[in-house]
Formats: sequence, C-alpha cells, structure tokens
Amino acid sequence: MRMKKLTVLLAVVAAGLLSLVGLGTADAAPKVPLGGGSGILVLKGGNSAAACTVTTVGRPTSGARKGQLIAVTAGHCGKPGQRVFSENFQSRGQIGTIVYSASDIDVAVIALNSNVAPTRTVRGVTIRKVNTAPVQFPTILCKEGRTTGNTCGVTWFSDGDSHFSQMCVIEGDSGSPVVVGDQLVGMVNAYYFVSCLGPETGTNAKTILNRLNKIGYNNFKPV
Repeated sequence: MRMKKLTVLLAVVAAGLLSLVGLGTADAAPKVPLGGGSGILVLKGGNSAAACTVTTVGRPTSGARKGQLIAVTAGHCGKPGQRVFSENFQSRGQIGTIVYSASDIDVAVIALNSNVAPTRTVRGVTIRKVNTAPVQFPTILCKEGRTTGNTCGVTWFSDGDSHFSQMCVIEGDSGSPVVVGDQLVGMVNAYYFVSCLGPETGTNAKTILNRLNKIGYNNFKPV
C-alpha cells in the first residue's frame, strides 16, 4: 500500500523544547496509550513521515527478549532504526524505534519506549487473543485503521500465509489489526485496484507469530 507522508514538526519541536528546559524525559509527560488500531508516524527524514497503523502491542513470554514491550505493524511502513511517534500524541515524544522489517511477509517490529501504556482496546476493536487458524469464506472480518476507522467485510479466500477480503482500506491503514470478534487473525497490508472498493489483502496471524519466534520474540502475547 502506498504510504502517505505527513509533517511531524510538532513532535520534533516539542521534543526539542522539552530538552532545552530540562524536561525531556519520558516520565515527565503522561504515557501514550497504544494498541492494535492506533495511528503511528514513522519518521523518514526531514519533516516527513509515513502514516501507518499498529497491529498489536504485546510481549514475548519466553526467550532472550522475554517481557520486552513491542508493537507490530506492516513491513513497508519503515526500516530498522527509524523513529516512531504516536499520531495522536506527537507532543509526548518518540514512542519507539523500528528494529526489524521484512519485505517477504511485510511485517515490522517496533521496540517501544517506557512512555507507552499498552491497551487492548482502540475505538472499535478489542484484542484479547490471537487466532492462528486461516479465516475462510464467508467469515466476516473487521479492522481498525487510522484512516478509515472500523470497517468489516466478507473473507473471499485465505491460505496459510495471507487472506483476501472485502474490507474498506486505504493509505494509512497498513498494519491495521484484522479481527474476528476479539481474536486477532492478521494484519492489513494492501488493497487491489481501487481503494475501499478493491479487495483487501494481508498477512495472517500464524505467519506473523512464526516470524516473531524466528527472530527471538518467542511466544508473543498481546498485552
């Protein structure tokens, strides 16, 4: 999905002012609520950023990175080393850094800072657990995106890696959590032909979890 560029001068200026007056620590401001469906800005350099959506926030429950708070989003949203801000709370400073991005399954991992307060519910979506079974026709899928909000549509097809549905998505919805009820079944990655009219496609939850296990974020659980 083509990424929309936004100015993030507010975040950069605010962070600079806080540093100048000696208040630039993460604990000086209220924590940033973040969960599946939250809008984020990934700095690309200068005063531009890619707008995307968080898939889920949670922690690996075993392995070397056990307990580390991370967020998942679409891989094309950014590259390792790029800084991440909350779209709605830019003035509270950087919330994390992309530490992994994979083009083959279009998944990225964000290491989150201590100024993040994870949440299970963002507007119309609550994520309580992950369902790794591929969704099949005619299951109704829903998503929460920073651009188009909460939309739903029928599943056309799903295999072991990805799904295809009739949900409305456009630029900025990349990374949106795809759910059935309160179960995370995948993420939004792209649409075909025409935004909101063409089919949506995305990576399934099992594929995402398998990759997290492979890179050391073992047995990831949403917070």
